[in-house]
Amino acid sequence: MSTTESFDVLAIGRSGVDVYPLQIGVGLEDVTSFGKFLGGSAANVAVAAARLGNRVALISGAGDDPFGRFVRAELARLGVDNRYVATHDAYPTPVTFCEIFPPDDFPLYFYRQPSAPDLQITPDEIDTDAVASARLFWATVTGLSEEPSRSAHFAAWESRGASGPTGTGRAPLTVLDLDYRPMFWDSPAAATEQVQRALRHVTVAVGNREECEIAVGETNPRKAADALLDLGVELAIVKQGPRGVLGKTRHSSVTVPPNDVDVVNGLGAGDSFGGSLIHGLLHGWPLEKTLRYANAAGAIVASRLECSTAMPTAAEVAELAERTAVEAVNV
Repeated sequence: MSTTESFDVLAIGRSGVDVYPLQIGVGLEDVTSFGKFLGGSAANVAVAAARLGNRVALISGAGDDPFGRFVRAELARLGVDNRYVATHDAYPTPVTFCEIFPPDDFPLYFYRQPSAPDLQITPDEIDTDAVASARLFWATVTGLSEEPSRSAHFAAWESRGASGPTGTGRAPLTVLDLDYRPMFWDSPAAATEQVQRALRHVTVAVGNREECEIAVGETNPRKAADALLDLGVELAIVKQGPRGVLGKTRHSSVTVPPNDVDVVNGLGAGDSFGGSLIHGLLHGWPLEKTLRYANAAGAIVASRLECSTAMPTAAEVAELAERTAVEAVNV
C-alpha cells in the first residue's frame, strides 16, 4: 500500500463505540437511556487533532457490522480520514460502557474479548510511505498487547525511523501514549517489556504516574521523566493529576498547573490533551504554551459528557488557556 499524500498526523490504535449513560451518578443497572459515540483512545486523539485544524488519518480496524459502519462514518464526519480503518470480520466492533460519578469515579467496561478488530492490523496493512511522510505519528501502548497489532506497530516505527535524522534512527515527532489498560495484558511485566522496546523508536512519551511506573518503574514525576529520557526519548510528559503536568527535555523542565473546572466526565480528557499536544508540537510552540493549551483542552472535555464529539475548537482552547495564564500572573 502506498500514497502520494502526506498527513499532519497519522495515528494508530483503538476505535470503537462508547455507550455513555445519560443519567449522571447512576449505576448501569439503573440507567434507562444511553448515548452512542465514537470511542477508542486513538480515534479520540485523531478527532481532537482534526478539530484543531490538522489533516489527520487513523490506522485501525472495525468489524463488519453496523457499529463498524458507524465508526467509519463518524470518523469522516468529525474530520478524520478513515481510509486505513480496515474491516476485520472475525470479531465485532468493540463497545465500551462507562458509569459517571463525578468528580473522579468513571468505571469503564470494555467489551473486546476475545479480541478486537483494531488488534488485527497486520504489518502488510501499514502504508509505510504514509507513516514515513506524516509530520507526526501517534501510537498507544494498547496496540502492543497482542499480535498481529504488535508487529504492525513495530513495522510502522521501523519505516518511520528510516526517515529520521542521520544517525538517530528515529523520525521527529514520533509519539507514544503510555495508555496502559491492565485488562488488555497478561501481566504488568509483559507490558513493561513491550513498552521499553517501543520507547527505542519514539521521540516523545506521554503518560500519567501509574503508566510511567509500568514503563520505567518510577512514579516520582521527575525520576520517571529522567528514566524516559535515558531510554532515548527527547521529550517526556508526565501527568500528575491535581499537581499539573511535567514536561522535561534534556535541557529544560516545565510544570504547568491544572485548570479548575466542574468535572462532568473525566473520560476523554487525556485524549483531548493529546490532540492539543499534537497541535502544539506541530506548530513548534514553546513547551510551556504547549502544555498549558493541552491542559486547557483536557479540562474542557472533562466538563462535558461525551468524548469524541466534545473535542474543543482552537478558539475554545485558546480562550481557557490564555485566561489561565492571566490568572496565574495575577496571583
